[in-house]
Amino acid sequence: MLLEERVAFVTGAARGLGKVLANALAGEGARVAVADVLEEVELTANELREKGYRSVAIKMDVSDYSAVEKGFAKAVERLGPVDILVNNAAITNNMALALKMDKTNWDREISVNLSGAFYCIKQVLKSMMDRKWGRIINIISGAGLHGGFGQCSYSSSKAGLIGLARSIALETARHGITSNCVTPGLMPTPAFFGLDEEVRERLIRRIPSRQLCEPEYVANVVVFLASDKASYITGAIYDATGGDDLFTY
Repeated sequence: MLLEERVAFVTGAARGLGKVLANALAGEGARVAVADVLEEVELTANELREKGYRSVAIKMDVSDYSAVEKGFAKAVERLGPVDILVNNAAITNNMALALKMDKTNWDREISVNLSGAFYCIKQVLKSMMDRKWGRIINIISGAGLHGGFGQCSYSSSKAGLIGLARSIALETARHGITSNCVTPGLMPTPAFFGLDEEVRERLIRRIPSRQLCEPEYVANVVVFLASDKASYITGAIYDATGGDDLFTY
């Protein structure tokens, strides 16, 4: 197994992509802390344990620094020092032009998507440096690379996450730590299927393969970056969009 005896901490893991990432890491031998603000995180951890994996549920809001400290302390106590951090937790519910954007919504998206990732990274760096091994993987978005109409808060948070990831890569490479980003493609989420059929078809047509991005495609990249096979890769952005970005922008 690629990750045998490693300890992984995945945020936003109660459902969706985060849940798939947690399962993929566990399937490669990692002990996995699944963290989320949602109560469903307990169910996700139970499902992993029923499969024979070691897992613990961490209910926390990544934008609350005190809660993050307590969450990581619980994970370390139950599973051991964190080797792999996957910053997946994010919100994107603030669709508005900058002219009309509410400050409260702006602050919330930045605090979860960007500050939350920083808070989590702070919890693992010292231990990773001491042990000369660590993997930090940040789930970003094409909006962070290219901007998004009506998405200035979300785009800014994800662009900031890229800058954070690359700064961490520069600061920690000599300590055996890598820090990378993964850009998922358009996934078959409830939000996607909530769009008008015409809009969904138009979005799919811009993907060269005409296929949505299944969460497992992203999980394969994350598992690779978490492994020893990716020890010389840091500060990189891995594209799992199926070529979507090639023709969109």
